[in-house]
Amino acid sequence: MRRLSLCLAAVLSVVLLGGAVIAPPKRFRHNYTDDQKALLDRLSASLNAVHSLKARFIQIGPNGGVDQGLLYIQKPGQIRFEFAPPSTLLIVATEGQVYVKNTKLNTVDRYALSDTPLDLLLNQNLDLKDTRAVMDVAEQNGAVIVRARTTNARNTSNISLMFTSPGLELRQWTVKDAQGGNTTVALQTIEPGVAIDPALFTPLQKARRLSNAR
Repeated sequence: MRRLSLCLAAVLSVVLLGGAVIAPPKRFRHNYTDDQKALLDRLSASLNAVHSLKARFIQIGPNGGVDQGLLYIQKPGQIRFEFAPPSTLLIVATEGQVYVKNTKLNTVDRYALSDTPLDLLLNQNLDLKDTRAVMDVAEQNGAVIVRARTTNARNTSNISLMFTSPGLELRQWTVKDAQGGNTTVALQTIEPGVAIDPALFTPLQKARRLSNAR
C-alpha cells in the first residue's frame, strides 16, 4: 500500500486513499463559519472555472525522493501524469478507471476512479461546502489550505491542498499515507484552458484490476 500511495500521490490526487468517501466528523461538515462558507464558495468557483490544464509537477516522497513530469487535466474525469526518467511510471485516469503503467516491469494496473478523491480536481460542478471529504479550510501564511479526507475501516489518509491567496489557484497538495509518510506535489508553469489531445487519455491496455482490500 505504501508503494501504491507513492505512485498515485500525483493523482491526488491522486493517491488511492483507501476506499469510498464517508462523512467526516459532524463538526467539520456543518459548523463552518460564514467566512469559511464564503471562502469555500470562492474556491469552488475557481476550480469549476478550469476545464482543462497543463502543468509541470515536482513530487517529493516521504523518504525525500524527487520525481517530476507533466500533468494534464481535462474535465470531466480525465487526468494524466507523465513521469520523467528515471521514473518508469505513467498514470492515466479516464472512463471511471485509473491506470498505472510501469514500463520497466511492463505492467498496467487498474483501479476504480471512485476509490480516489479525484472529484476535487475532475468534477465540473464542485461545491466544496457540501463535499463530504472536506474537513476544514483556513488561511495560513498568505495561502488558503483545504484539508480533506477519505477513509474506511482498512485505511485512513489525509490530503491538504494549498491555494494562492488572493488568486485561489491550486499550487500544491500533500498526502499523508496510512504509515504517516507525507508526499508533496507542487505545480509549476500552469497553463489553464489549453487544448489537449484526447489521445492522451486513451485507456491503457492489458490492465489487471486491483483493489485496496489487500
